[in-house]
Amino acid sequence: MDENQYNSLIEKVATMMEKDGLSVDEQNAQKLQKYKDHAKSNSNLNDEDTTKLVYESLLYLKLKNSDSGDPLQKGDEFGAGFS
Repeated sequence: MDENQYNSLIEKVATMMEKDGLSVDEQNAQKLQKYKDHAKSNSNLNDEDTTKLVYESLLYLKLKNSDSGDPLQKGDEFGAGFS
């Protein structure tokens, strides 16, 4: 999976989370399983990478909902660049 596909999947998962009203601080594995399953069914990622993608989606949402800037650019300020 190339970088554009990966970032696109992050955005899709983040959109699902947003529509579901999921908290950007959610840590409950059971609540996040739906998003892991979606990511896994739409990619060739393993369990560890799927989990990472779900947490990157949460971070993307948090940055997207911040007061300014592009979330993909602002992530660099937190040391959490997107792949």
